[in-house]
Amino acid sequence: MKTAEIIMIPVADQQKAKEFYLQLGFHVIMEAPSDHGETWIQLGLPGQGTTISLASFQGIIFETGDIEKEAAELKAKGISVGEINNTPWGRFAWLKDLDGNKLCLHQK
Repeated sequence: MKTAEIIMIPVADQQKAKEFYLQLGFHVIMEAPSDHGETWIQLGLPGQGTTISLASFQGIIFETGDIEKEAAELKAKGISVGEINNTPWGRFAWLKDLDGNKLCLHQK
């Protein structure tokens, strides 16, 4: 295995969740009906191989080069971002999407 390809995320409303992730900078890779009557929504960050599908895994860490700037930009968009914590493994700031899924900004 070289990289995670798709990370599943549980959501209550796919369209509202999709709009939230678009605000974070994701783009739609695929949105189409799936075999079992649901919609497959797959999103990714520009230039990255790892993608997410709005369906069933919780917790993602996103790397950033400037955590203060990133947190400030998200707050300016009305997104609540927790305190920046310094650890031996880097700096982290947690936030949640509209369905309570935990996301994390990480600066090495």
